[in-house]
Amino acid sequence: MRTGSEPVTARSALRMRLWLSAWGLLWAIFGTVAFALVGRPGWAVACGVLWLVIIVDMSVITKHLREGSHFQPGPDIPPYRPPEQRRP
Repeated sequence: MRTGSEPVTARSALRMRLWLSAWGLLWAIFGTVAFALVGRPGWAVACGVLWLVIIVDMSVITKHLREGSHFQPGPDIPPYRPPEQRRP
């Protein structure tokens, strides 16, 4: 529900989220390789699963970035009225 107090230029920090995901991807790849080399297959699999989760997250972020900005109502648009509450 819109209250009317939202910032006019509010935007999601998708680019920052993309860079943080890239940083996490590097660490997940490093962890997978490092744990595989020292003979810890459980931890290597855990890092590999995290690697896949990060890849999916990065694809969703990229999709949202390519969609571009969406319509945001300006300050001249009044806030929505709260839904009417029914009383029994």
